[in-house]
Amino acid sequence: MRSISANTSPQHPAVVAELSSPAQSFFSTLLSRFMLLGACVALDVAVLAYIPHNFALLGPLAPIGIVAFAAFVGLGFSWLKEQQTPLPFSISLFTVHAACIVAVSSANYNASQTSHSSINALLQLAALRVVLVVGLAMLALACIPLSAWTQTLRSTRWLGAQALVAGVLAWCLRFPAQSLWSPESSLPGRLLQALTFHSVAPLLNAMLPGVTIDPQQFIVGTGRFAVTIAEQCSGLEGLGLVLIFTTLWLWYFRKEMRFPRALLLVPCALISVWILNIFRIAALVVIGNAGHPEIAMEGFHSQAGWIAFTLVALAFSVSARRIRWFQRPGAISASGSASSESLASINESGESPAIAAYLMPFLAILAASFISRAASGSFEWLYPLRFVAAALALWHYRNDLKQINWRFSLTAPLAGVVVFALGLAASHILQPAGPSPLANSLATLSPEARITWIVFRIAAAVITIPVAEELAFRGYLTRRLIRFSDSDFDQKPFSAITPLSILLSSAVYGLMFGRLWPLGLLSGVVFAVLAKWKSRLGDAVIAHITSGLLLALWILATGNWSLL
Repeated sequence: MRSISANTSPQHPAVVAELSSPAQSFFSTLLSRFMLLGACVALDVAVLAYIPHNFALLGPLAPIGIVAFAAFVGLGFSWLKEQQTPLPFSISLFTVHAACIVAVSSANYNASQTSHSSINALLQLAALRVVLVVGLAMLALACIPLSAWTQTLRSTRWLGAQALVAGVLAWCLRFPAQSLWSPESSLPGRLLQALTFHSVAPLLNAMLPGVTIDPQQFIVGTGRFAVTIAEQCSGLEGLGLVLIFTTLWLWYFRKEMRFPRALLLVPCALISVWILNIFRIAALVVIGNAGHPEIAMEGFHSQAGWIAFTLVALAFSVSARRIRWFQRPGAISASGSASSESLASINESGESPAIAAYLMPFLAILAASFISRAASGSFEWLYPLRFVAAALALWHYRNDLKQINWRFSLTAPLAGVVVFALGLAASHILQPAGPSPLANSLATLSPEARITWIVFRIAAAVITIPVAEELAFRGYLTRRLIRFSDSDFDQKPFSAITPLSILLSSAVYGLMFGRLWPLGLLSGVVFAVLAKWKSRLGDAVIAHITSGLLLALWILATGNWSLL
């Protein structure tokens, strides 16, 4: 692993300005504006979909536009990155866009609460679509001026046409793909369904006695527990995720891979995830037949698919990076086989260049959550496994983590109080009212088991989760997104974080919050802005710990376990 000479002397302001100016200029370039446009549109879609509504506003235009935009940015990434002319950002046009989104959301919500005649409904739908299109146009012009749009379309006319064709093809293929698992589907669809069914049946026969099958209804199982091989058990979702992951991975590392050899990894990954799905369905029946149908359907059924995808993605990445037959000559550097040892030095910002130290604690929590959820029903009784996994990862990388600047100011706990207040407000608005299932589950445990579970849950919320998430999202991702072409994130001071990297990393962070994604987005912004302001990670970590501690105390005082 690459190391940097130690330098503990104070950093001169001119040096900070020199480090920050390329990142600031990058925020005004064409590539960054396309990224910002995509992030804002995704946020608009999430808002419109989240608020109760009565009308599907854009219908078939939505998937066409999304796929076309992604194809345009992906295919034209190199050309967009070369355009370094600074672009202005129009606050006034963005304000008009925000007003249009608010108007459409409010009108659509009101329409869902009242009934209208068919004619009035069509007129209202047409008006909302016009307002939405105007709002999206204002957003596009706010991010990228009209002159830049004109020049871009002129310079990439064939690229734009190809992206549009990709969007239309994606829309056309949507319905045939959805019909593959329909009972009334064509012969290829039934063959695909039958392939899964007839693969699971002999595997179960080798594992359990008295297996019953119904080829007409695609039902397989035993007299105690059986499943229908339907869309939920198809494995198509896993195949699609693996195909997307492998394609993006090979494109990102295209300069290191030897083609067409590297393409052989794709069918190997697809076959692997398909085989793992066969074992997943068989294990589902075994667990249900053993007398644990709740664990089988509520825990294992959903988590085993993600576990399989993670294993295949990890195996694909390791194989592509470690097997020389797939690599171009000289592509595998000495650092590629280096282990995550303690670092010999640190950079000017006091941050460790060890990527593993930033990511592994969070990945350990994810892996533990897959296992604990897969082994649980409606109540995740193995939640303490998350705390143990993260604690072990943090202890393993303790020497690397000592290099991080953990100092903090009084502003950090104050920011944590703000995030805690936002959490209470968001939960009151966004969480459905009613008794908490978690509270009911805890009430069924013995006092010793209940206290043990609560202690580990609070310890995770106050210690391991804040540290692991700040390392991954603010320590790594926020700085990794400052410039998309750079991989040496550890050399960048937190003061160089750009608004675009804050927005994108916070959006990814918000996805983990489910229905409370607005809270995740806002809290991610607060933590990232705090790290940028103080130019260190310690303030963001303490703010996160403070919010978690206050939330834990609030739950213990009020008994409102629905906040977890």
